[in-house]
Amino acid sequence: MLINNPIINRELIGLLRTKKALAMLIATAAVFALLVVARWPTNSVVGRSGAQSRQVFQLFGYGLLTLMILMVPVFPATSIVHERIKGTMALLLNSPMRPLQIYLGKLIGVMGFVILLLLMSVPAAAACYVMGGLSFTGDVSRLYGVLALACLQLTTLGLLVSTYSNSTDSALRMTFGFVLIVVVIALIPNFFFQGTGDVSFGELGTRLLDFSGAIASFDLSKITNSFGSALMGLMKCVGTKLRFFSPIPAVMEILGHADLTNKGLIVELGAPFKYMVYSGLSILLFAYMTIRRLNYSMFDRSRAAGVITDDRTAGQKAVRRAFFLVDPQRRKNGIGPLTNPVMVKEFRCRKFGRSHWLMRIVAATALISLGLTFLTTTASMDWGVESIGGIIVVLQMAIIGLFTPSLAAGLISSERESGGWDLLRMTPMSAMKIVRGKLMSVVWTLLMVLAATLPGYLVMVWIKPSIQGQVIQVMICLILMSVFAVFLSAAASSLFKKTATATTVAYGVLLIVCAGTLLIWLGRDAPFGHATVERALSINPMAAALSVIQTPGFTQYNLLPTNWWVTGAMSLILLTVLVVQTIRLTRPR
Repeated sequence: MLINNPIINRELIGLLRTKKALAMLIATAAVFALLVVARWPTNSVVGRSGAQSRQVFQLFGYGLLTLMILMVPVFPATSIVHERIKGTMALLLNSPMRPLQIYLGKLIGVMGFVILLLLMSVPAAAACYVMGGLSFTGDVSRLYGVLALACLQLTTLGLLVSTYSNSTDSALRMTFGFVLIVVVIALIPNFFFQGTGDVSFGELGTRLLDFSGAIASFDLSKITNSFGSALMGLMKCVGTKLRFFSPIPAVMEILGHADLTNKGLIVELGAPFKYMVYSGLSILLFAYMTIRRLNYSMFDRSRAAGVITDDRTAGQKAVRRAFFLVDPQRRKNGIGPLTNPVMVKEFRCRKFGRSHWLMRIVAATALISLGLTFLTTTASMDWGVESIGGIIVVLQMAIIGLFTPSLAAGLISSERESGGWDLLRMTPMSAMKIVRGKLMSVVWTLLMVLAATLPGYLVMVWIKPSIQGQVIQVMICLILMSVFAVFLSAAASSLFKKTATATTVAYGVLLIVCAGTLLIWLGRDAPFGHATVERALSINPMAAALSVIQTPGFTQYNLLPTNWWVTGAMSLILLTVLVVQTIRLTRPR
């Protein structure tokens, strides 16, 4: 099944022959070698305590984890959908190969290159080990085992998303969105239940039995109490177990930082083993779902004829009236004389640009904001407004980083791919009018989404009025982050002809700015000094917002107004690139 599998040779060998793969392998080895050289002892004396090697190993481990999260999902996310676009997936399904063989060929081909990336970092890890203070079985081998398992988890997730996507750019957007949920968002529920005790599955079953017994007894007070107990038990059980689907707790425990995210008095260990169990379950689930999708049904786009609204029940009519508050089939008004037609075209042709979808997105964001508002009022008494404010800032930055490239990275590149750019060039509209229409279609959407997340800050100001000035500064950081993300994605869209490439570049740069600079923050005081960390964080709007809101770990850094000037300058440069490149593209060939 594996020895004579031609897909492995085609996927792996074909990828290794590209210049992009060679550059990634060399860059990986060079970056991690520089990390070790930056902290290597200069006086030919190695610390017997192993503190230096431990500090460098921590920075090395977090950097390698970040690199894998950034790079691994790109390859599987485009693997199967690329076959569908070229028409070769139908040939594979008609070949003697079974779906399991096709899947294993894709999986092993991608994982082969990922393992090579990991191996390129082995010399740096060996240098850390030689410095002393590290255990090969307890530190180095466990770190690489967890990272290899994380790569396998992200690869299977990317292959699953690739079977549901119709284009490479949509596959990348969906994959990075799910990666964000699995790696980062899955950690947040546990944060709110730390220090309150864990609920085992057996105890949860007991609470559910008590609730069913209360229903049978028709006692309203017992039903209310047992329902509250069962609901809280379910939330605790799910919230505390959900974080083990993410590799971050396992890597933090291996690197000696298991207690950094804990608020309780008891630190729960064993995260690497639990991650192995939970990630193994997710890998099997993703693989099973993908193999089932590898058949002729993945090409079907048939839909049911449906039922006329008048033939539905009264309850169904009420639900549809609430869900379709704005009728998606209603006739659209004509474009006004003062309205930018490019902006209207973007809203009407974008997959989620129609008014009913925008209202659903805003409604979902508002529900998340209401949930954060509730947590702000209930948890600020225990943890303080600063810790809760840090969570809100991170979630808002995550929304900006997830939505903006998906909206703006295809503004121009998608037109060039589909041939629509030639039609725009033939219109009497100038390049500036095209750019304005494209940008405003993204800006209005982001404004509505960000406005729906404001109630959490209003509640924070109501609880602690003295932070009103800090909240205003945080909002300025969020606005500048949004402007930077829009101009970055639009500039990438103008520079690259393919939307998938533009989307990948936009996501990569945003993650480097927001998450990559935090690697230097993790290495504060060893090997990086206070001034170096402050300069690195000065380009990160999220770090600036966290420092303003007085989040623990960022209070000692003064990042304003330097961050505003840097972000504004980078935004102006990207806007200039966008305008110049658009003017160049509109000229006759």
